[in-house]
Amino acid sequence: MRLQLNVPVTEDYTAEVDRLLDAHVPSRLAAEDATLFPDHAASASRMGWVDLPQRASGLLDDIESLRSVLDVQGLRSITLTGMGGSSLAPEVMAQAAGVRLEVVDSTDPNQVAEAIGTDLSHTVLIVASKSGTTIETDAIRRAFAAAFESVDIDPASRMIAITDPGTELDTLAAEEGFLAAFHADETVGGRYSALSAFGLVPAGLAGVDVREIVSSAAAAVDGLGADASDNPALQFGTWLGIGHARTTEKLVLAETSPALSGLSRWVEQLIAESLGKDGQGILPVVVDGPSDIGFCDARADAMLCTQGPATDVEAPSGFESTIDGELGELFVFWEYATAIAGYSLAVDPFDQPDVESAKEHARQALSHGSSTAPDQPAFREDQIEVFGEFDEATDLVGAVAGLFAQVDEYGYIGVQAFLDRLAEADAEDLRALVSQHSGVQTTFGFGPRYLHSTGQYHKGGRPNGVFLQITAEPRTDLLVPGRAYGFTQLQRAQALGDAAALEEKGRPVLRIHLLDRARGLEQLRAVIAEVEPRHHFGVD
Repeated sequence: MRLQLNVPVTEDYTAEVDRLLDAHVPSRLAAEDATLFPDHAASASRMGWVDLPQRASGLLDDIESLRSVLDVQGLRSITLTGMGGSSLAPEVMAQAAGVRLEVVDSTDPNQVAEAIGTDLSHTVLIVASKSGTTIETDAIRRAFAAAFESVDIDPASRMIAITDPGTELDTLAAEEGFLAAFHADETVGGRYSALSAFGLVPAGLAGVDVREIVSSAAAAVDGLGADASDNPALQFGTWLGIGHARTTEKLVLAETSPALSGLSRWVEQLIAESLGKDGQGILPVVVDGPSDIGFCDARADAMLCTQGPATDVEAPSGFESTIDGELGELFVFWEYATAIAGYSLAVDPFDQPDVESAKEHARQALSHGSSTAPDQPAFREDQIEVFGEFDEATDLVGAVAGLFAQVDEYGYIGVQAFLDRLAEADAEDLRALVSQHSGVQTTFGFGPRYLHSTGQYHKGGRPNGVFLQITAEPRTDLLVPGRAYGFTQLQRAQALGDAAALEEKGRPVLRIHLLDRARGLEQLRAVIAEVEPRHHFGVD
């Protein structure tokens, strides 16, 4: 095992390691003992992830056989539509291997239209949904099906399903005769499914050596399930638990190796959805590198973690760590460590009780048509309309400053951008800018992607966040075939639905609507830069 971990050892850390060893937490995890967790009856149906690497042989054979079929047919362009745990792991694998896998996890009409593109004669669409009814993947599947039909290609001949047995998607794949269908393990939850069909099939068909990934994961499993003080998953899970007990509840993640590019986004979902509930949890904050704002100048509320070669960064909180290893072993390391931290925090790491609320609000908006007729803005300033409740602000600087003023000194700001994740990728620079001018840790997520990741923590975790939501006028629109709405309506409904769910939980939301996307983003950057922070990183 190449996995290397470095965490500081303190008196309370040693005591917590001893407590977890006395309870045999690692070995009970390896034995799929759900009684470790509060709702153990429900957890019992989500423990199948622990031995996925040992059970992957037949799946790997099937992937290689299908890859040969696709090669013979000249189907070289692999597109995946899936949300959260159904797309993040294969995306990481493809990035690490340097192969192309197009991931469509957006309802932005321009991004969907660009993904459909013009190379349909060589395209295969993988439709991944554990429930089989995920609204985003269903809409994207319908759009691709219509596009295939428009060029006289049988859609079913170009579609591959990954889902649990007996779902609507499973039934559809059988009835229409999809090119292939893979049944997922019903005992594995989405965010723990990296080494299941959800992770391995898209990555393997795109050209990733998934056998090597599974091999490195299998080699690490025995050590991670061992009741031993040098078990790295036990050490890191303990470290997270001790940090949380000291109210050092933010985990700032930076990658220091190109081989691990994108891994932090997968970890972000795993940590946020697994631990952010019941009014507590650990908030992952993904930054570009150890020199980025929020990492190099973190405050006492943050644990710092680099993935890849070690750096000399020190955290004011005293909590800093480095993790390095091969991708496969890091997948299982993080899964074990997160589950162990769940035991330490006394939360169930396998449920996501607050995710459904945003979905329900979005469904209501679609059914009532309110997504196309939002409330009137409080005011308009150049290319931006402003929505939300704020005290007497009459201009954009005042509204943004008012939002920042509502966050506690050790709270956080969540930037939620319902934009084109590819064409407007530079919107991510708002994270560092907001962090610098608010003086607090800041997360960034493209919607609806973040809804299946940090969205659980936003509504169920510590109630010290405020939210800057960005929506925009569409560049184009695209109908969802067979539905009474288009992607513009769907995207808007998801944004408004999450805002409503956050407000129900008492979380302040300021919505910025861009009338012109490029000019509006530039205007927003200039406005944020005018806000004088109340406190600064590194100053207590």
